[in-house]
Amino acid sequence: MQPVLEIFAADDFALWPVGEHESYGYLVLDGELTAAEVGTAVMRIAGCNNFEPEKEHGPCPTDLLGAFLHGLLTVPNLFVAGGFRGTDIATDTVFVVPGCCNGLETWREVLDGTGCSYFGPDPSSAAERVGDSVRLTLDADAKDGSPVIELPVDQVRALVTGAEADLRDFHSLAGTWAEQHLPTRAAAVTAALARALDLELTQ
Repeated sequence: MQPVLEIFAADDFALWPVGEHESYGYLVLDGELTAAEVGTAVMRIAGCNNFEPEKEHGPCPTDLLGAFLHGLLTVPNLFVAGGFRGTDIATDTVFVVPGCCNGLETWREVLDGTGCSYFGPDPSSAAERVGDSVRLTLDADAKDGSPVIELPVDQVRALVTGAEADLRDFHSLAGTWAEQHLPTRAAAVTAALARALDLELTQ
């Protein structure tokens, strides 16, 4: 299970160095990213929240960098396009694909409750709590059936814990990256990324 960020090509982005990626792909967020990949991730997370905040969030800065980061730094409920991707490594089958309606900021809800969580269309991946197991379905809307895998809840919790560790490793990388590329805003950006990824940081 991996935390992934939905990304787009950024051919005209020039506020800091970013990697080359095709649109509608996914970038795994972990501690193995290059500096350019971290830059891509920060760009995308900021871009997900690059809209005109409410008046109580203060006036938008007039400089390009400040304006681009304004939503990330001021909006209380941030959105991060992506989610957790689950893959059966034995068959190389992806069972949970984050959909367009899902955000990575809701990752703690993966095991909450006893209902069924859907992850958006094309395919409509789903995770359903069934007693002491979690059923992962590749495409719940498939007319001819879909690959399904069931895992014990404890095993899924361990997978989620591993994915959380990946998020924390990414956040640590992003903090170092921000100090190098956004030195006057590093602390604020690092704190905002923690909020965006729903990470409870320890001192």
